[in-house]
Amino acid sequence: MKFRGLIQTTGIAFVVLLLAGCAAPRPYDYTNYRLHPPRSILVLPPLNESVAVQGTYSYLSTVTFPIAELGYYVFPVAVVDQFLKENGMPTAGEMHQVPLNKVAEIIGADAVLYVTLQQYGSKYQVINSATIVQVKARLVDTKTGLLLWEGVGMAQQNSGGSGNILADLISAAITQAINSGTDAAHDTCRPANRSLFCTKNYGLLYGPYSPEFGKTK
Repeated sequence: MKFRGLIQTTGIAFVVLLLAGCAAPRPYDYTNYRLHPPRSILVLPPLNESVAVQGTYSYLSTVTFPIAELGYYVFPVAVVDQFLKENGMPTAGEMHQVPLNKVAEIIGADAVLYVTLQQYGSKYQVINSATIVQVKARLVDTKTGLLLWEGVGMAQQNSGGSGNILADLISAAITQAINSGTDAAHDTCRPANRSLFCTKNYGLLYGPYSPEFGKTK
C-alpha cells in the first residue's frame, strides 16, 4: 500500500512538473511603456559584436522603416549619426553614452533605441551556407530613464539542401563565394527586424501615428 501511494504521489508530482514545463511564457510587461508612451524615437548606430565591420551601418539603414510603420516618428538616422560625429562622438560606443537629458533637450526625442548587433554575416557549414542577423534592442525614455521595452530578433537564411551531398557541397561553396563578395546579410536584416519588433506579445506596441494605436498585438 505504501508503495502504491508513493507511485501515485510521484505521478501527480510528475504531471505538475510536466504542465509547468509546458506553460507558455508570460507576455512582455508593457507597464512602463503605457505610462510613458513615446511619439518620437531616436535610433543610435548599433554596437557591433559581430566580425562584420559593415554590419553597423548596413543594419542601421534598415531599422527606420519598421519603426515608422508601427506609428512612430523616427529621427533620420544618417542626420543623427553625422550630428553626433561632428560633436565629438565618432563611434557607436561613444554615442550610446550620450546623457538622456541632452537627447531630450537638444534633439527632442521622447525615447532612444539602443541596438546591439550580436550576429551579422554568412557562415559556411560544410553542406550549408547560413546568413544570420541577430539583434537585441532597448527602448529607454529620455525624461525618466525608464526601460520602456526590450526585445531580441533573429533571422537566418540557408542555401538549402537537395539531399545530394555532392550537389549540396558545391551549392554551399558557390553561395559562400558569392556572399563573400557581397553583403548578403543586408537583406536578412528585414526579417530580423520583423522578429524584433513585430512578434506577438513581445514586439514593440503600435505608436500614436498608427490607426492601431492602443491595441495589443
